[in-house]
Amino acid sequence: MLTAVLVLATFTADADKRIFHFVDLQPYANQSRGDNMGRGFPGSSLGALPGGEQKFGGIKFNVGNGLLQLGSTILDGKPERIAGIKVDAKCSKLHFLHATCFGGGPNVPNSPLYVKDGTTIGEYHLRFEDKTELAVPIVYGQDVRDWFYVEEEPGPERGKIAWNGQNERAAEVGARIRVFQSEWKNPKPDSKLASIEYVSRKGETPAAPFCVAVTLEE
Repeated sequence: MLTAVLVLATFTADADKRIFHFVDLQPYANQSRGDNMGRGFPGSSLGALPGGEQKFGGIKFNVGNGLLQLGSTILDGKPERIAGIKVDAKCSKLHFLHATCFGGGPNVPNSPLYVKDGTTIGEYHLRFEDKTELAVPIVYGQDVRDWFYVEEEPGPERGKIAWNGQNERAAEVGARIRVFQSEWKNPKPDSKLASIEYVSRKGETPAAPFCVAVTLEE
């Protein structure tokens, strides 16, 4: 298991003076944005997503070269969980920039890659310094959808579309690509969040969640 000292970048939003911190995901990354994702078809990368400090939906994220990719019934070569993501900070909210491979896009009901709305495909397990834990579910159709999508496909009900673009593979199959932003209000803002464990339902669903960035809001 990789371990590292957390690097937090702090900034203040000019518009409302909220304070944000970037969680450094790079020590735990197991997938490059520039490499082919999912089943590895040529041209199926997330390289078009702008890197560095970016603002999506009014929230700033630090988009690194690497991301966290979890496994599924289709993506067997990726892990079920990535544990020990260091945070060591208090926050009132968490903001996730994420999506999933498989589930929608060109896929339709009865396809082996299709995921029904309302399916829990993963969780963020939050571990606090006081030894308590909370789980933030990732629900298909509410928080995220497939990063591949076709024009008539809706966005999530609870999350927001943060960015959309294109890659070569998506163009070949008549689709586009996108990632989503989810916000979670922390019921324990006075307790220091020690770490995050990113967990999939690898043996239960074809959906393979991936996380690009996490921002904390004080």
